[in-house]
This record gives sequence, C-alpha cells and structure tokens, in this order.
Amino acid sequence: MTPSVPRHSVAVVGAGAAGALVAVQLCETAVRRRVPLDLFLIDPAPEAGRGTAYATRDPRHLLNVPAGNMSCHPDDPDHFLRWLCRHGEPTVTAADFVSRHRYGAYLADTLGRAIIAAHGVVSVRRLKVRVTDCRWSRGPAGPARLELSDGTAVEADGVVLATGPARPSSAWLPNALCTSDRFIPDPWAPGALDAAADEQCRDDVLLVGTGLTAVDVALRLDRPGRTVHAVSRNGRLPEAHAVAPLPATPCAEPLLGLPLPELRAEIRRHIGRALRTQGDWRPGLDGLRPVTAELWASLSVEERADFLARDGSLWNVHRHRMPPATAETVARMCRTRRLRTARGGITDARQLPDGLLAVGLGDGRELRVGRVVDCTGPGLGPADLTDPLWGNLLRRGDAVTGPLGLGVSTVHGRLRDRDGRTVRALWTLGAPRRGELWETTAIPEIRVQALAVAEAVLARPADHSSPAGRKVRRPTDGGGLALSTHSAAAAAYRSGVDRLLKVRLGAQEAFRRAAALDPGFACAHAALALIGHECGADVDVPRALADAQRCARERADERERSFVDVVSRRVRGTTEEGDAALVRHLDVYPCDRLALAAAVPTIAFSGLYDLDGSAALRLVERTAPAHRGHWFHTSLLAFVRQEEGRYDEAGVLAEQALAREPASGHAMHALAHVHYECGDHDKGRARLDAWLSGQGRGGTHRAHFAWHAALHELAVEDAAAVRRRWATQLAPGKVNGIRALVDSGSLLWRARVADTWQGRLPIDDVLQSVAAEILEHPATAFTALHAAVTLTAAGDLPGLRRLQAHALDADQVQREVVAPLCEAFEHVVEENWAEAARRLERILPSLRLVGGSAAQREVVEETLLYALVSAGRCDAARARLQERLDRRPSPHDRRWLAALPR
Repeated sequence: MTPSVPRHSVAVVGAGAAGALVAVQLCETAVRRRVPLDLFLIDPAPEAGRGTAYATRDPRHLLNVPAGNMSCHPDDPDHFLRWLCRHGEPTVTAADFVSRHRYGAYLADTLGRAIIAAHGVVSVRRLKVRVTDCRWSRGPAGPARLELSDGTAVEADGVVLATGPARPSSAWLPNALCTSDRFIPDPWAPGALDAAADEQCRDDVLLVGTGLTAVDVALRLDRPGRTVHAVSRNGRLPEAHAVAPLPATPCAEPLLGLPLPELRAEIRRHIGRALRTQGDWRPGLDGLRPVTAELWASLSVEERADFLARDGSLWNVHRHRMPPATAETVARMCRTRRLRTARGGITDARQLPDGLLAVGLGDGRELRVGRVVDCTGPGLGPADLTDPLWGNLLRRGDAVTGPLGLGVSTVHGRLRDRDGRTVRALWTLGAPRRGELWETTAIPEIRVQALAVAEAVLARPADHSSPAGRKVRRPTDGGGLALSTHSAAAAAYRSGVDRLLKVRLGAQEAFRRAAALDPGFACAHAALALIGHECGADVDVPRALADAQRCARERADERERSFVDVVSRRVRGTTEEGDAALVRHLDVYPCDRLALAAAVPTIAFSGLYDLDGSAALRLVERTAPAHRGHWFHTSLLAFVRQEEGRYDEAGVLAEQALAREPASGHAMHALAHVHYECGDHDKGRARLDAWLSGQGRGGTHRAHFAWHAALHELAVEDAAAVRRRWATQLAPGKVNGIRALVDSGSLLWRARVADTWQGRLPIDDVLQSVAAEILEHPATAFTALHAAVTLTAAGDLPGLRRLQAHALDADQVQREVVAPLCEAFEHVVEENWAEAARRLERILPSLRLVGGSAAQREVVEETLLYALVSAGRCDAARARLQERLDRRPSPHDRRWLAALPR
C-alpha cells in the first residue's frame, strides 16, 4: 500500500514567524504523507522563529492579538495556551496579551519539536546566510537554484519566500533628514534605539507614524523629562482591545458582490448594530475578519484604490489594536504630555549647532528633537527592493507586483510571472500577499496560509502501489472493517482496540505505536483523542484530534471519516451532536467495535446520554447480528441487561462472555453489577478478588473493580475491609487522575455518609493526585459529577463554585445537571440539610444523563439520604430506603432503616 516516493527538497527563505510556521507545517505534512524531504531553512538571523516582531526583549512589548488566537495551528486553537501552561504560566487565559518575546520562544520551541518529530522523514539544514538570487536554469518547471551570500548555492524542488513585510521607504522625507546621523530609518535594527533609550538622554524624540510601531518605540523611549512627538497623516493612535472582549458578531446581511459605496454603507450599519446591541463596535468589526479576504477580492482595482484612499487609515486604526495594558500606558503618557500626536507631515529639517535637529511640520510648527525615528511600519510595496533576491525576481519578471503596487501577484500564494503564469514552484505567504488578500500580516491569517502552502508544495503523489486494474486489499480491524494504512500500523491499532475492549493495559501505547508507524493513519489519532477525552489517558487531545482530521481529509475512506467526525463531535461539539453522530455511524457501520464501546456507558466510556438508558440498549440490540455472538458484544449486552434490571439474564450473558474470553473486563464488570444489585455481596467480593489476582492482573481499570469490591464491603458494613482495600488498591499512588475521582474519591464520600469511615478522611490525598484541569474543567459530565463528589468530601466550597462556573459554560448536560448539583453540594458542605435535600431530590431524576452506571450515580442518592436524615425528614428517607431494599438486599440499608426514628 505504501508507494515508493522520491525524495523532495524545499527551501524556506526567511526564518521569522512566517518561515517558522511554514517549516512546522512542511515537517508535519511530510511525515503525514510519508514524503521524504530535505528542508532548507535560510535566514541570517541567529534564532529561528523570532524575526523582527518577536525578537524584542522589552517586556512592555506585548502581542497585539489575544493569546487564544495565536496558536501555530489553525485547527488546534488552544495550542499556544497549553504551551504557556506547560512552561510556567498556567493562569494565562485566551483573552490575555503576553509578551512578544515569549511568543518567539513558543515559535522556536514548536519548530524544534516538529523537526525532532519528523526525524527520519525530514532532513533539515539551517543556513545562516542571505539568499541573493533564485534562478531556474533548467526551465521554470525544474528545480530552483538559490544563490547564497557566502558564494555557495543550493537547489530545491520548491521555494517558499517567507521574507516578512517590506521595509518602508524614507525617500519621501527631506534629504537633510535622511542623511542625518540623528535619523533612525529602522527602529528594529540591532542597537538602533540604544542611544535614544539611554537613561542619560533626555532630548525630545519625533516619531514619523502613529501606528503600532510608533507605540512600541514610544514605550521604549518614554522617560520623565522627555516628550515623544508622533506625526502622521491622520494623527490617530491605534484603538485599544476591549478589557473584557465580546464574541465577534457576523454581519447579518450579505456583503459579497456589493459595489464599494453600498458595501461601505452596509458595514457602517453592521458596526452600528453591534454598538447598539453590545455596547461596543469591536464585535462588529471582528465579525468581518473571516470574510475580509473575500470582500477584498470582490472589489475592482478602482474600488480598492478608493478604499485605500478614503478608508485605509480608518480601517487600520480600528482593525490593528493595542492591548489594554499598552493602551492604558499610552493614555497616561498622553495625559501627562509625554506623548503628543499631530496630523500632517515633515516639510524640512536642519541640523542645529548643538547637535539637535530642527524639524518643520506641515502645520508650520518647528520641533527641536534629538532623534527622528521612522515608525511608518511595513511598506505596502512588493518587497524591500534593496533585498537582492526580490530585486532580481522582479527585474527578470519571475515575480510581478500586485494590483496598486501592493505586494506581489499571487494565486493561492503561488507567484505569478510577467506572463501571468504560475509554472514555477515558488510560493510566498504573509505580507507579500497583501495585494491578493489585504489582511495578511497577523498570525491568525499566516498560519492558515502556512498550512495551505505546505500542502501545495508537498502535493500528494499518485498511488502507484498496485498494477492498473488490480484492487489492493487493505488490512482490517478486528471487526473486519478496512483500514487506510499498512499492515504494521493496522496490527498496532488492532492491538489497541483489543486491549481497550478487554479493559487491559497498553491500549494507549498501541495506538501511539500505530500513529508513529503511520502518521497519516486517521483512526489511530482519533482513537488517541477519544481515550484522552473520555478515559483520561495522557494524550494531548486537541492535537490528536487535529491530526486525525487532517489525515481523514487526505487519506481515509467514508467509514474512517465518519469515525473521526464522531470523535470530533464528542470532543468539541454538544452532547446531542456527539450522540447523534455516534448513532448515525453505528447505524451504517454496526461492526465498528470501538465506536460501539464508546456508545455504551460501561467501565471505559461514559456512553450515550439519555434519560432512561434506552438508546444504548437499542444500539446493542440493533448491532447484535453484525457481531454474531462475539464475546465483546455479549459483554455489552450483559451490561445493558443488568441496567434494565434483568439480572438473571445479565449474569448468564456475562458468564458466557467470560467463558469465551476470560480476560474480558467488560463481562466481569457486568457480573460485578449483577452481584451488587442482587445483594450477593460475599459471592461478588470473592469473584472480583479471584479475577483481579488472575485474568484481571493486567487490567487498566483495576481500581474500579476494587471499588466494586469495596461496595460489597460497605453493604455488609465491614469497615476494616474497606480500609484495607483503600490502603492496598485505592489510595493515591496506586490510583491517579480521573480514576482517583471516580473510584477513590467517591468511595471515601460513600464511606463517610454510610458512617463506615471514622476519623480523618484522606480526601486531600486524592485531590493532590488529580490535575487541577481535570478537577475544575472536566471534559465530560461524568467526570464532573465525580469531581463534585470529591470536592464535597473535602469541604471545598471555592472548588465547587469554580466547578459550577465551568459547568455553566460547558455542554448541556453539565449546565442542566452538574451545575445545579454543585449548588446542592454547596448546601451539603454548609450543612444546610433541608435545602440540600430539596435540591438533590429535584436533580435525581435527570442524573442518568451524566452517563456511567446506576451504581456509580448512586453516590448522589446516598448523599440525599444522608441529607434527608440530617434535615429530620425521616419519612422521606424511610420511603427511599424501603424502595432500595425491595430492589436488593443490603445489611447496611436494613440497619439504617431500623435506626430511623418513628
């Protein structure tokens, strides 16, 4: 199935942000598509990833875009936030603005990790020189020869020009100013501002420009006793981002195809609506961002020129905004007159005897300043024409300027030559595409372009793996469904699924091995995302899901794409979306055992969310013919039968499954429920202990089976046995992560309300073994339920309130069940027993929606009984206990009932 792919070579010219982003995508795309690649990253800068924008070490220089929009990956929006959390900044939120130098470290680290991950497929050469020319001596369709500043050359099949924005031209300034040693044409050149920033220097400074570059320079040069003057055509500083940003508001009216006057009027109406409804114009403008490139493309050249002349400055002031903290500092400088702005231009300049410059302004004023700094920002032209590479390309016609002289002419990032052709394997991204896209200099736009360029440069080779007319037989999973991968990766995937179905250790490692053997294998990445999301496996879920989605687009059949869609909706969508996708998938592909496992609320997954549990039952029954009595399907059927209360039938089915596969954790789990619900506590405990020491020795959820055994011990009121089991099988160190919440934390609380655990409750040890992210931002309602139970056991009111706030902003089940449950548990902690009981009674009927088993959800009923008794509502407690005893024998419930006062 794996064709022999010739080695490819790509040169990326420029190693700033754009170059780093495209290099990351080239590495990942080459690995995913199994394309051997020689990658040249060419830039004289000492460190890749920083470029001009992110090389500054000044902590006052912040990103102009919130951290939540600065991920390297367009399909993994939280990637930067997770990186910050791993690198000592766990409190940073998506709305925060972090330092630009920190972001440069992120880019460099992400690039380094991508290169390491691609080792064996991608060979990277970092050349710290300049490219002076790029020629195609063997014709435009052949490889490019890049001539370097050190006199050497390299050849590459494809070239990506990631050279960043063009330098502004100072030619329009008076010659006397341009030739003065007091003039700084490039404030970002190494050491350019050192003299002006010296603490001993108090001379006033003039900045030419009032945009974001001017703001950065003003922050750097601000000091008591100095006035920083800034002059530009409009004299306006950038607007500020909102302190508490609101979500973007898309325009309700169609905009594409409107003539510019009508488009201008409609956009003003749209901004006005946002201002009236939300009290802020920013959501309206932000809502235009996804369609800006389309709107620009729909305008004629004449309309674009009109827009630049009449609206360009106004657009830039509002579109390219300052961080709130920066805006506050700038406002303070303006109030104290340390920063003064003016409209107009510079008319003349002359050197004074004392060394200062006398600069004449368009309004007739003359300023005496020690330095003049060109802060007009990136130029709109095609490139820095002093750069020999761009100069040579434009002079020969291998590249041409874009409309109105904006950037260079491109088609989806590929450069046009003077004949309008795109025959050369020459791409660009970022600022040089302004003529094509207009807004193209921010990371959210560049990262999308980087992915598109990488996928275009490494276009998928045709599959010549089999002779014409001969159908290739693909490997299959355990249920006979075809897999779009090679046999070794398929074998690792089958092993992962098999271990997951048996509830045995090693599933995560097997799926990782499958993805490593074939990084383009969509199902392997999707399985990792699924078990990370639902089972608490140590997986970077968003990254795995993004990889799965990319792979599914490139190499997957309809069934595999459907499975990836199911996982995506369960991770990122609403509960209803995830459930509906899963049911649709199993209706079409009933043999998909991994999908079926995810649908049934058993030991491994929380399953479908429905009030009466019938959805999972119907799925298991409907898929039975496709599985033909396979032990796994029989195990699931046993579990859903016991959930129906058909315990005798469930026990028979569980024994049948165990006879066929003694290691079946699902069958043993169903049998554990049967024993508990039937009151066979001694038999159940003995069977569990025997299985745990035998076939279940390699089980991945041993703590949960130990929890089941402890339930039997609680029911027979064997307090010493509960403590022994806790110490040997359920204490932190033996159990961590989600299982510590689901099993260890819930057991301790049940033991406390059952009056079985006397003395200090070691609940703090449980909390310390669980990551704060799992405890306060659980991904599923099932995990959230157990987080709430554990926090209640710890008496942690602030923790419960943080969890409630998360639930209110999460999926529907968390909003409607977990959030009110947290509120009820707060009353438990505060010993407001009557109110706690009232709220718990109201929640109990909908508790099934959180998933899991009745035995797991029973912890809420136990809490309700405790609250009823504590509130003096003994008749209500008596009725509930009697109903439970009618359902199953329990020495503990009998004693509790007998102890209730009449």
